[in-house]
Amino acid sequence: MLGRCPNSLGPPLTSDSLNQRAGLRADRIPRGILFMLGATVMFAVSSALSKWQVAEYSFIEVLFFRAIASLITCAVLILPRTGLPVLRTRRLRDHFGRSVTQATAQSLIIIAFGLMPLAGAVAINFSSPLFATLFAALWLGEKVGLARAGALVVGFLGVLLVAAPGADSFRLGAMYALSNAVLFGSVTAAVRGMTTTESAETLTMYQMIFLALFFGLALPFFFAWPTPTDAAAMLGNGIINAIGQYWWTRALSLAPPSAVGPFYYFMLVWSAALGFIFWGDVPTPALLAGSAIVVGSGLFLLWHETTKKPIAAD
Repeated sequence: MLGRCPNSLGPPLTSDSLNQRAGLRADRIPRGILFMLGATVMFAVSSALSKWQVAEYSFIEVLFFRAIASLITCAVLILPRTGLPVLRTRRLRDHFGRSVTQATAQSLIIIAFGLMPLAGAVAINFSSPLFATLFAALWLGEKVGLARAGALVVGFLGVLLVAAPGADSFRLGAMYALSNAVLFGSVTAAVRGMTTTESAETLTMYQMIFLALFFGLALPFFFAWPTPTDAAAMLGNGIINAIGQYWWTRALSLAPPSAVGPFYYFMLVWSAALGFIFWGDVPTPALLAGSAIVVGSGLFLLWHETTKKPIAAD
């Protein structure tokens, strides 16, 4: 999972491979926190741009431009270090299937942005690590245990609290956002399984190649000529998202997840602020309470994964 460019709202926080970093390079933790905070700003801005763009253009077109810009950005960051051998793989079918699921997940969250407040969609998306835990248990045979099971149940109750209030369009948007979280959780579990044979760079490149291909094939059926300003904004969206992913990766290379991971949830703060500034969205008590429950469940899972011994059973 480490080093992927970019997903719908940014990467999940839990990864077994990151536990090895715990306790290392502690003197660089402040810098790691700054990178993580910068990443959350980039992810929130990218989400806000997507919400604005989908009001005028199809989600297919928005995602195509974002995928192309992200592919170029990731290629510039990866290929000079790895060269074309990074594309060697014996699991092309797995890369394809994972990308199909991720393309569907990205489509769902973009649609959700157009139907509900930005902060609400982001809060629901934060439940994806909970679903990743569930799918890892079902597909990879990982033990859930009481702690993980409790976090799953409590976190889902928080999602229900966020999704319940509002008009029908809000509830419909919440269903799209929840479907995205479920699918993205399945992608996370799939990637965890693929990391046994595939490098982060290989996973990244195939993800972006297939996403650009999928949305490119669908583009002729949904394309509308964007203004030069809108086209630049769509491409800029992909670059911003890719920069956010790079900063997220840098944060985890400078400090352990237990130190920088909690700051990932600041994305909810920036999203709420952008939603209020540009769309006049005022967070409701239910949204705030549900968000706190979802974030608290995610933080508990992060703490649980980064404090247990690698050889210990859950």
